[in-house]
Amino acid sequence: MSNFVKRTLTAAVFVAVLLGCTYYSQLSFALLFFIITTLGLWEFYGLSEKTNARPQKLMGTFTGAALFAVSALVTMNYCKPQMLIVIIPLCFIIFILELYTKASNPFKNIAFTLLGIFYVALPFSLLNFITSYSGTYSFELLFGFLFILWSNDTGAYLTGSAIGKTKLFPRVSPGKSWEGSIGGAVLSYIVAFIISGWYTVITTTDWMVVASILIVIGTLGDLVESLFKRSIGVKDSGSLLPGHGGVLDRFDSLILATPFVFSYLYLAKAF
Repeated sequence: MSNFVKRTLTAAVFVAVLLGCTYYSQLSFALLFFIITTLGLWEFYGLSEKTNARPQKLMGTFTGAALFAVSALVTMNYCKPQMLIVIIPLCFIIFILELYTKASNPFKNIAFTLLGIFYVALPFSLLNFITSYSGTYSFELLFGFLFILWSNDTGAYLTGSAIGKTKLFPRVSPGKSWEGSIGGAVLSYIVAFIISGWYTVITTTDWMVVASILIVIGTLGDLVESLFKRSIGVKDSGSLLPGHGGVLDRFDSLILATPFVFSYLYLAKAF
């Protein structure tokens, strides 16, 4: 099987499962992203081990998965928001457990363990609150975010391949160009405008602001992930998705953009 066919089949299955579970119900969305969060954390800790760190993989993955699970249960009204407090002692247990590892660099180990929770689990957990933004579960917002991000990637790739000359950030990602980024942004705004007429959970203005956040922060999220991988000399964060790398490779833009989108939506609602 050629690499192109492998990539195409993987992408088709990936998109079908992602959109299907998100559309079907809040429970199927939560179960899918619980798995994605857990795999993403394990993948992150595997990458961090290549820096000669010894993160607490089991405790870090458990704490991050617990953060997502409790967030999902809160938005499904199975428990009160106060239950999120249990994550605080779990994070500080990590410091205590390091006493028993006999590691030569405990600062580094604790830092990487907590970074995994902050970088991977927190953004995915916030998706629970974004999809419940209207008071009930709504797949439309996440669908819109994904369509905009994918439009940005597609537009950037096509435009960059055709006329890309000016490097965007050559030190981290030599293949990205300013021309490609502009092409991706234009297509994203067009898609966001079209979406605003279909998904009216938020206003057209909000969709355009969200698109701006996703374009800028999503691109930076891709660059941040490239920075991590380049620093340890790996091409992909994992091998879970044949031809596409790992979980972090597929969700790097969404991971960094989600906290910004979440903050904008809930601050806009408050004021």
